[in-house]
Amino acid sequence: MAEFSASTSPPPTTTVKLAAKYVSYAHTLFAYSAFFIALAVGCYTHYYKIVQNEHFGYPQEWFPSVSATTGDRYPARAIFQIFIALTSGPRFALVFLWYIFTTRSVRTSTEGFGKFLLAVGIIRTVACGGWVYITSTDDHLTHDVTMILYLLLTLPWQLGVLKTSTRNPTALKWRRWLTFAFFATIPPMIYFFLQHKVHKIPGAYTTYAFFEWSLIIYDVAFDAVSAIDFQNFELSIVDLTGKAAPCLPSLQKKKVISRVFSEVYLAFVFWSMLTSLALLIWYFPLWHMGISGYEAFLFITLTPVVLGIRPLRELVFNYRGVFHALSLIGVASFWAVDPALRLILTASGLGISLTTWSATWIELRNQNGTLERSVLLWGVGLLVHNVVKMAWWTENPIWPIMNEANGGYNVTGIVLGLIDAFFTTNSVNETRGISAPPAVIKGWYFASAGFGAVLFALHSMYTDSSAIMRWSVGGYPSYGPEPVPWGVVTIASLALGLWLSTSNRYMTSMWWYIIGCVGCATFYAFQGWPAYYGGLLQGLYLMSVMPSLVRGITVHPPFKTLFTSFFIYNLLCLAHVWVVAYAFVPGGVYLRERSDLVLAATMILVGLGVFHSNQHNALDPTYRKSTQFHFLKHTRSLLRLSLVSVVLVSILVATNRFIRAAVPAPFTTSQKSFTAGIWTIHFALDNDMWASEMRMRDAIRDLELDVVGLLESDTMRIIMGNRDWAQYIAEDLGYYIDYGPSTMEHTWGCLMLSKFPILRSSHHLLPSPVGELACAIHATLDVYGQPVDFIVSHNGQEEDPEDRRLQTTELARIMRTSPNPFVFLGYVVTKPSSHSITSYWDRWCQYIGYRGLRRVGYARISHGHITDTEIQSGKFQIVDNPKDYWKASYERLDESTIVPELRYPSIFRGNGIRGHRFHVFDEPRYFVH
Repeated sequence: MAEFSASTSPPPTTTVKLAAKYVSYAHTLFAYSAFFIALAVGCYTHYYKIVQNEHFGYPQEWFPSVSATTGDRYPARAIFQIFIALTSGPRFALVFLWYIFTTRSVRTSTEGFGKFLLAVGIIRTVACGGWVYITSTDDHLTHDVTMILYLLLTLPWQLGVLKTSTRNPTALKWRRWLTFAFFATIPPMIYFFLQHKVHKIPGAYTTYAFFEWSLIIYDVAFDAVSAIDFQNFELSIVDLTGKAAPCLPSLQKKKVISRVFSEVYLAFVFWSMLTSLALLIWYFPLWHMGISGYEAFLFITLTPVVLGIRPLRELVFNYRGVFHALSLIGVASFWAVDPALRLILTASGLGISLTTWSATWIELRNQNGTLERSVLLWGVGLLVHNVVKMAWWTENPIWPIMNEANGGYNVTGIVLGLIDAFFTTNSVNETRGISAPPAVIKGWYFASAGFGAVLFALHSMYTDSSAIMRWSVGGYPSYGPEPVPWGVVTIASLALGLWLSTSNRYMTSMWWYIIGCVGCATFYAFQGWPAYYGGLLQGLYLMSVMPSLVRGITVHPPFKTLFTSFFIYNLLCLAHVWVVAYAFVPGGVYLRERSDLVLAATMILVGLGVFHSNQHNALDPTYRKSTQFHFLKHTRSLLRLSLVSVVLVSILVATNRFIRAAVPAPFTTSQKSFTAGIWTIHFALDNDMWASEMRMRDAIRDLELDVVGLLESDTMRIIMGNRDWAQYIAEDLGYYIDYGPSTMEHTWGCLMLSKFPILRSSHHLLPSPVGELACAIHATLDVYGQPVDFIVSHNGQEEDPEDRRLQTTELARIMRTSPNPFVFLGYVVTKPSSHSITSYWDRWCQYIGYRGLRRVGYARISHGHITDTEIQSGKFQIVDNPKDYWKASYERLDESTIVPELRYPSIFRGNGIRGHRFHVFDEPRYFVH
């Protein structure tokens, strides 16, 4: 027998072997034990309590749900959690073994897909721990979110395991049946949950519980099938003393993955700063009622022209991580209290960020794979921006109008940005650019036109998932899609466009361009659902050609190409504003209400860029098509993973918002009364340039407004940040919402929130031959079973007397056609009629009128620095004989004679609350009728 010398290392020794099928057995045993032992113990110890729900108990409900069994009562909860803890070990092992089995043994999966499935399995397991150990009693939101995440990840997990399964017919048969059973169970389960939750049907929750328990059975059984695959697969523990460690994933791959996440986040920061710039600029002309001079900051987007200086361009590229870190000054600008300084810092950060991205693209122009990755991740950043805005009810938590008090996460955004900039700095040599030869392809102006136009189009219509809905909204009942859940479809459409963009020859073809133009025309010509479908098609098209248009500007001299691109972008932005702001800007009359011209010009310019890309593809040397082939393949795999992840997260966000949304119900129902209000809110920017919807919500809630008209409310333009702040108030307080005339109608907006169902509504553009276009909503609400008409209007300025006359005449005509009691909530610059809520004439702009109702009271409440306009409100009661209340009486009553349910909240007396107090009269006024 040979002997080992002292200098010779002993050979590896296998110390333990374990058949992998036993991991599956252990997982199945512990998982089923956790649920069914807890069920038995729960029924034995607390049966009547765990079958009780918020509406019914035994005998209507006689079988407990999973959550009630496993999370509500001791000792069932403790037993369940102990067994689930025992399950976690085999569970993690099972997920990892499947990765090894499919990528190293049977090789039914690529390395990349295997890692994706491994990540899904791990996150899904952790999510299970979230809803197991954080019960609905502890934290209902976290419990629900983690459970929804677990269910969402079940889809890619089960489909991924099916895709990578061996050809074992028994295993395949069982997996297919169990996958079908699992997902076929979800629709009826949701149906019976809604029957219980919404319709309050006895016994529905018990039926729901049976479906819920069957999901547990199918879920665990699906993973138990792995025991069939693992019959000839085993684990070995090997002593490697003196030997090299097994090969791990290369450091290079880790760097690539970390850089992907870093670039996506930095792209998100770029889109955040770009969308916030015009929003900050808008604050100044808003208060000046005209050109303020701060509009010049829009042209900070011309900063990339400095890249025409080659040494400077190379400096920015070589140290782009440093420059990305410097650009975070745009996020840190929220620390500046002064609005002007905040604008300056934001503009500076955007200029640096835009220059850095442009330098990266130009320096990578000869590296197809690396350039494509950078551009695609820049597009993913736009999708992340949309998802984050959906999660924050269309605000962006790192915008300079946000802070800790109104939902901002600015500091977190800065920290993440610095970390990602550091990763970019440390991976800079990985993709060193190669100097390109002089461009030989003609048509640099076509390339510039295409990029400038596509940047404008994405910014103006697709930086919020609900923008195209609000650009095309109609009146009830043909209102169109709601932001939740249809914002997910918008994001998915953009993601699909980015996915398709990798087939650039097809995406830059003439037939595809024609389809994009058809989508744009449909979006403009229709309202509601047809327009939304057109908007989806247009967004899909724009995202599919965006990477090609970015590549187009990299092959030409940087100075003239970038200058022309961003100058076109700025011109289109100004035109986009001029169509609605024509009354306050020079030359506005030529673009008055001509969004059709802006859209047409955009698509024509995009078409020029697409034509250039086609020429570029035709002249592209053959050798460039094969460079970095494997890198391109890896990039596109990462892209698909990123896009699927973004869409899944958007589903989770939308589900969470849907679950948390309050159900509309009047504040007080005992007296068949309602409180109505009118408020001009200056586009949800307060006097100090902070987002104001949270403070608006508090004022509306405390004043108990059942119906409120909000004026100057349309914020779905570049200059307002493409925000739909009313979503937050409506979901948090429980309101039906009518957005009013769409953004395509070129008004400053009037919006209505109602605690009562909206039976029907029509949107009106009041006659405005000279001044700004006036808007109105005429809605019929179901108020305690009585149809009541409400008119919310925002009329023009006093400088245009003919407009005032025509608008007042049209409003009077609309009111005369209504046979129902009505309430008028409007902004007018004429004296109110005899139907005014009060005879006190010292008012300006905002008025409340009524007919066919009993007026209880009237109050004026100070604005609390949210805007420059007070809140006016009236309390009314439904009466059986509306005709007897057709004329107002101004005989007043003392508050002591009014029942408490009909009085205004006392918190507004004296100094009030948060700056809101009874204004002018210092108290509410009450009337006979």
